[in-house]
Amino acid sequence: MVRLFCERVCQGTARRAWDLGEREVRRSVPEGPWVLVTPSYKTGNPDNDTIPEAVRRFLDDPVTRRRLVGVMGSGNRNFGRHYQAAARQVAAASGRPVLLELELQGTRWDVEEARRVLDALDGALTEGSSGPGRPA
Repeated sequence: MVRLFCERVCQGTARRAWDLGEREVRRSVPEGPWVLVTPSYKTGNPDNDTIPEAVRRFLDDPVTRRRLVGVMGSGNRNFGRHYQAAARQVAAASGRPVLLELELQGTRWDVEEARRVLDALDGALTEGSSGPGRPA
């Protein structure tokens, strides 16, 4: 469901989504700032790990972690207090914000909000790249 949401967010834009289910992607390092969109699978069993293993492996790299600017989470409200647990745990561990929480594959409004958030991030990162000693 996360893949479908990301495809909808990227559709008609220059954005590209990378699937951490692909080994080659997990072994790569983002070239610049990036946003994680992760599902939460925890269903109430305290022994289950809520952060998907593919996400854990990708975040093992220190450069990948340093370039992370925020997290979006997909979850199921039926998970109760575990809803959005993976996104919240990654955000807390990395010191990055949760940018958006959506249920399952999200609604068209979630897609619009994700695009707005990403556009705002792009603007902030562009502004932050110019200044004293930096080319405009």
